[in-house]
This record gives sequence, C-alpha cells and structure tokens, in this order.
Amino acid sequence: MTKMMKAAVVRTFGNPLAIEEVAVPVPCPGEVLVKIMASGVCHTDLHAADGDWPMKPKLPFIPGHEGTGIVAALGAGVTSLKEGDPVGIAWLHDACGACEHCMTGWETLCESQRCSGYSVNGSFAEYAIGSAAYVAHLPERPDFAALAPILCAGVTTYKGIKETEARPGEWIAISGIGGLGHLAIQYAKAMGLHVVALDVTEAKLALARSVGADFALSANSPEVVDQVMKATSGGAHGVLVTAVSPSAFAQAIRMARRRGTVSLVGLPPGEFQTPIFEVVLNRITIRGSIVGTRKDLAEAISFATEGKVRSHIHATKLENVNGVFADLKNGRVDGRMVMIL
Repeated sequence: MTKMMKAAVVRTFGNPLAIEEVAVPVPCPGEVLVKIMASGVCHTDLHAADGDWPMKPKLPFIPGHEGTGIVAALGAGVTSLKEGDPVGIAWLHDACGACEHCMTGWETLCESQRCSGYSVNGSFAEYAIGSAAYVAHLPERPDFAALAPILCAGVTTYKGIKETEARPGEWIAISGIGGLGHLAIQYAKAMGLHVVALDVTEAKLALARSVGADFALSANSPEVVDQVMKATSGGAHGVLVTAVSPSAFAQAIRMARRRGTVSLVGLPPGEFQTPIFEVVLNRITIRGSIVGTRKDLAEAISFATEGKVRSHIHATKLENVNGVFADLKNGRVDGRMVMIL
C-alpha cells in the first residue's frame, strides 16, 4: 500500500495552495527521505507559487526550502547519513559538481543546479527528498523551528555580508529588516561589525534594535542618507540590501563609503537607476549575492547553534499557508513564519 502524506501543492499560479494527501516520495540512489518537522516560509516560495519570475516552476509542485527534520530512509549508496540524523533541506537541492563554478567553490552558480521547492518538490509537506551530499547537517537534538530559517534567510544574509568584504570594527548598513534582515543584523554583530538598520515601519525598526542594531533609521526619511553618513563617519563600508524595493537598491549606493561594496540579495521586480558618476568616482562595488554554498551554510548553522544568532519566528500550521502568504504580501510579518508539521 502506498504511504500518503499531507502537502501544500501549487496547481495553478496565483491561486491558493491546496492542502492534499499525496504519495510519500521514495529516495533514489544518493538521496534521503526526510521527515519534515518544521519549514520556514520565504518570499521566494511566494514568487514560486505566483509564477512571477522569468523561469517558472513546472506545475504541480510543492514549495519550501527551509525544511528541518530527520532522515527517515536512505537511497541506495548513501553512507554519509543514517536514519534518525537531523538534517535540513535548503534552496540548493543539488548541483552538477563538475562545472567551473562547482569546481571553484561557487556551486550556487551552477547552471545545472536544482532548487528545493522550485525545480524539485520542497518542504511544505510531511516528507521531502534531499540530496545526501547537499542536505545540511544539524546538531543533535536541534530546535527544528528556530533553525529552519537559517537554511535560507540565515545563509543568504551571512553570505551577503561576506560579499561586502566589511571587516570587524567597520560599518554595515542593512536595508530591510524582515525575515532576512533581522538575522543579518545578528550575523553582522557576531562578525564584529557595527550596524545601521533601515526599514520603513517602526515595528521592524524596533525589531532591529532588539537584535542589536547600533542605529535603526527610517528609510522613508528625506534625511536618512545624511543620517547614515553621520552615524558611520563617512558612509558604510558595506551595504546589504534585503528589501524587496527597487528604491532601496538605489538608496543603498548613496549610503556606501568611498571604496565600499553594496551587496544585493533582495529580488524585487523591475530595475533601479545607477548613478554612474558616484559609482565611478567613489569606486563603489555593486555585487549580487545568491544564497550560499554548503560551506557557507555549515558556518551559518554554527553561529546559530552557538547561540550567536537566533531567528525571530512565529509558529503556525501547514494548513495556514495561504494566510501566511497573504501576510507576506501585505508586509505583516516581522521575522519569519515557520510551519510546524
């Protein structure tokens, strides 16, 4: 008899997800079956369900790429894990391992990569498939709910901060204090940086202060760039943009110090204007940053398991996924929503 599980399924782009009973997947060689304990909800899941990115997922599919759980079964040839091991399923499901990007430590740029909850079914289900070589290894007796957001929001911001090349004792400005930004502040502080946080709502600025920001400023203020310049004595050495607003991208360049680096991780639709004169004369670097490698993920998890970074989460059930998506669309989520399965 086929074993069944509960899952949230996208059958039509832009429509509510259906909570269905579907067959539990069977791991192929090199794969593991993971019993999902918790799954964070990311804006990317919303984009996937709406089908509003150029490369659309193939319907029907199960979203989710912040899944934590335990190994329930092993595919043939898997020796690096055993049943009962705590693991995480992150955005990077797997990559080819042989291209120039994989061979040089940039597997996240592999053109043959597959992504959890996008090109393969993800963690909005009671069980999900992970690649044994790519699942994250979690500590014994983990807090599954608290660690779930680290698998995307955490590693994405951690990698983005590293991409700014800001050094301990220097300043970083973090634009957008939501599921990613509140973790970015904590990673930045743990890495020895001073932090200016920017957002458009007072609630999120309060969250920024509560997790350690040295300054929390309204991005809507006409004087905010001058305020950042004053607070940082000349501009931020690094600027991390997690906000899903093109205007935040343009604003970030004006906040950067001479020879500073702007790291972009948010993915709003549209374009933003780049001031050529300022970028050239101030030697500003503008750099895109996409999630992180397995090594980055292991480091991001270590910060969390050592208590230096902790997700601000709100727990809910899988059945509430459509309400969570509605809250995300309307900016009503501070921190990260995590579905407990």
